[in-house]
Formats: sequence, structure tokens, C-alpha cells
Amino acid sequence: MPEPDYLPGLEDLMTGETTFEFHLEDCVKGMKALPDESIDLVVTSPPYNLGIKYAHYDDNLSTEDYLAWSREWAGEVKRLLKPGGSFFLNVGAAPAQPWMPHEIALTLRDLFELQNTIHWIKSITVEPRDSEPVSVGHFKPINSKRFLNDCHEYVFHFTKSGKVPVERLAVGVPYADKSNITRWGHTKGNDKRCRGNNWYVPYETIKHRDKDRPHPATFPIELARKCVLLHGVEPSGMTMMDPFLGIGNAAVAADHTSVSRFIGFEIDEVYLSEAKRRLAV
Repeated sequence: MPEPDYLPGLEDLMTGETTFEFHLEDCVKGMKALPDESIDLVVTSPPYNLGIKYAHYDDNLSTEDYLAWSREWAGEVKRLLKPGGSFFLNVGAAPAQPWMPHEIALTLRDLFELQNTIHWIKSITVEPRDSEPVSVGHFKPINSKRFLNDCHEYVFHFTKSGKVPVERLAVGVPYADKSNITRWGHTKGNDKRCRGNNWYVPYETIKHRDKDRPHPATFPIELARKCVLLHGVEPSGMTMMDPFLGIGNAAVAADHTSVSRFIGFEIDEVYLSEAKRRLAV
């Protein structure tokens, strides 16, 4: 998979079919103002409690406080999510705190069904049979005598029932062996198979952080876009939400996939202003 040399121009992504509602507000307070079962899709990535220096958020809570806060905001997501809705939660870990993503999932166990666990692969090394190993992607290197470089994060796909249909082939890949297209009846002649739950999505290369990505922790637009496509876009219209908007990557993904309505909450005015600028809101 080729890696982009720069951030994709938003003019290449925008469809103009999405209505945006951005709120400078704490997401728990903001979500309480929304009606029950009014959201089709949530794609979000909250702070990971890893000590990242946000301007308006303390990312150094105790584990107990962080998990209680996670349950509080996720409880509002449950109230808002439609019975057939999907909630994609991106969480990562530090090498010294490997249990945290799993603790979050377990904290939400009585609120949602964990329908799929997706591994966001940021960097990977493959070893072809007849050539040298090849590494692609990006990761944050560490100097350690105990830990490996952490090259992936989790995307937990939560639903209310665990039985929500998904559009697997919307994020599918072509068959490597084309004879499989006719060999298996389930292909129906289409050159697409399920991608599986390992998604290689590298970060977009940037030249200037302050200009191109003025936020200390973002997920790629492509990761959010794949979540939207996997859930499926309703032709009759659907509402997507990100409680932790940041600079608006999930909102760009919503527009790229022609989601009809997008709601985002952000407590940092600088990040929100950047999201509005990028989406001309």
C-alpha cells in the first residue's frame, strides 16, 4: 500500500453533502441535550490517559477516575445510539500500561456488546519468501531493554445487540488468487473478500505539525472512513457523532462518505476552530 507524501487536500475529500453541528462544550453535558436513540454511528478516539499535553484536559487521571469517566461518557453514547447503531472506539496503550485498552473494554461490558475488535496497524514488517524484510508505516520509536516498539492500536466495535449487520466488502480487498473468485460461490463473481480485522492505515506524512496537524494525538481520516464504510451509509440519511472532535478527522471522514448529519463536541477552542476551518463550517 503506497503511503501519501502529504495530507490529502480537503478539496479532494469534501462532498458538500454533510451538515455539521460543532459544539464548544464538554461532551457529557452536550450529549445529555440530545434525544434518546438519535445517533446511527459513533466514531471517536478519547484521550488515552497517557500524559499527553492537551491545552484543556488533564491526561494524567488515576486509573479509577479515568475508567469512571470513560463509563460516564460512554453511558451517554449508549443512550443515544439507535438499536442498529455502531460505536467505534479507538484506544491505544503505552508499553508500560498494556492493560488499559482491555480495562476500558471491560468497563463498558455491561453497556455494550463487543461485536468486533479491529487492530489498527500503524507500521508492519513483512518478510517475502525470496527477498529481504520490508517495513512500511510509521511508529513512535522507544529506547527500552524491556519493551518492543508499539506499532498498533485497538478499534473496538461496540453495538447494543452484537447482531448489527456490517458491510464487510465495503472495506474489502481484491483476491490475490483470482481463481478463488469462481471457486467459491459466496463471491458471486466479485473480486472482493473480507479485509479481516487487521487494518494497515499509516499516518499521513506531514511537513509542519503546527500547520498540518495542530493536535498532539489524532487518528487518520482513512481509519475513520473505513469505520463508516464498515457500518454502512444509509441512503435515506444517518447521523454520526464524535464526542471528542479534535481537529475534525472523523468529520472529514463523514463528509467523504456522504453521511448526511454529523455532530461533534470539543472543549478546546483552538482545535474546534481548526476543525471548522478545515470543513468550512
